[in-house]
Amino acid sequence: MGSSSQPSTRTLLGIFFLLLAQLSSALKFDLHASSGNNERCIRNFVFKDQLVVVTTIVSGQKGDGQVVNMHIKDALGNDHGRPKDIAGETRQSFTSVADTAFDVCFENKLVSHQGVANPYKSVELDIEIGADARDWSTIQVQEKLKPIETDLRRIEEMVAEIVNEMEYLRAREQKLRDTNESTNERVKWFAFGTMGMLIGLGVWQVVYLRAYFRSKHLI
Repeated sequence: MGSSSQPSTRTLLGIFFLLLAQLSSALKFDLHASSGNNERCIRNFVFKDQLVVVTTIVSGQKGDGQVVNMHIKDALGNDHGRPKDIAGETRQSFTSVADTAFDVCFENKLVSHQGVANPYKSVELDIEIGADARDWSTIQVQEKLKPIETDLRRIEEMVAEIVNEMEYLRAREQKLRDTNESTNERVKWFAFGTMGMLIGLGVWQVVYLRAYFRSKHLI
C-alpha cells in the first residue's frame, strides 16, 4: 500500500515544480546603452499552435537619450514583432507555426549621454506560453465559471501541456536511441568488414610471398 502511494506523491511533486517553473518565468536585467551592437537575447521553446504573450516593462521614458528596441523571432526565420523605442509596459503576442525555439532580443541604442556616465535601462521580461498566456478572466466571464473552476481549468490545461512536452521528449529520446543503435550497428559491421579485408590481405600476402620464393627456388 505504501509502495503504490510513493510514485503518486513523486508525480504530484513533479507536476507542482513544473507548474511553479512555468509561473515563475519573469526575468529582470539591466541593458546598458551603447552606440554599437549590444543586442541581448533570451531563448525559449514553444510547440506548434501555442499562444505566446511577451510582456516587457522598460524603465525610463522616451526621449531620455536611450532607445530600446525589441525583436521577437524564431529559429525558422519568422518575425513576430519589432517594436521600436519602447518604454513602460509593452505586450506582444503571437501563435507559433511549428515546434521551434524563439528569441526575444533587446538592444539599447545610445543617442545622447545627457550627463549620465554609464546609461542603462532596466528591463523586466515575462514570457507566458500556452495555457498560462490565455486571458482567464475573460474566459471566466464568458463561460460563467467560479474562481475555483477557472483555476482548476487552467491547471488542467497546464498539466496537459506538460504531458505533451514529456511525450515529445520521450519521442525524441526514442529517435535518438534508434539513431544511436543504428550507428552502433553500422560501426560493428564496418569493423567486421575491415577485419575481413585485413585477414584477406594477410592471406594474399602469404600466398604471394610463398609463390615468389618458390619461383626463386628459395623454399
